[in-house]
Amino acid sequence: MAVRAFTENPEALLSAIKRSITDGRVTAWKLDEDGDLTLTTETFLNQAWMRPRVLSDRLLFNIIGKKNKEMSSSVYAVYHARLIQMLLTYFDTRFKTTSATALPTSGDNIPV
Repeated sequence: MAVRAFTENPEALLSAIKRSITDGRVTAWKLDEDGDLTLTTETFLNQAWMRPRVLSDRLLFNIIGKKNKEMSSSVYAVYHARLIQMLLTYFDTRFKTTSATALPTSGDNIPV
């Protein structure tokens, strides 16, 4: 599954997301040392990571699962839904459309 945020300036959107997490405005997410996002709630902390990638017309997030552990449908769904929720809540003026794919895409890293 991938989350796509279509925007004219994907680099600026990613910078704004990272800055908002770092300065504490966005508290439901944290950045790891690789620049991936993970949820901060106890139930979902470090259960998966959303890896951002800047493309010409969008900011793309692919999900990264834990090594040697199958990802549950619940974790899979929550990470995508909460990422879109964060985008809509804090960055709605910085993109045109956001979407999530229903199944894993080639950029996802989900151990099976």
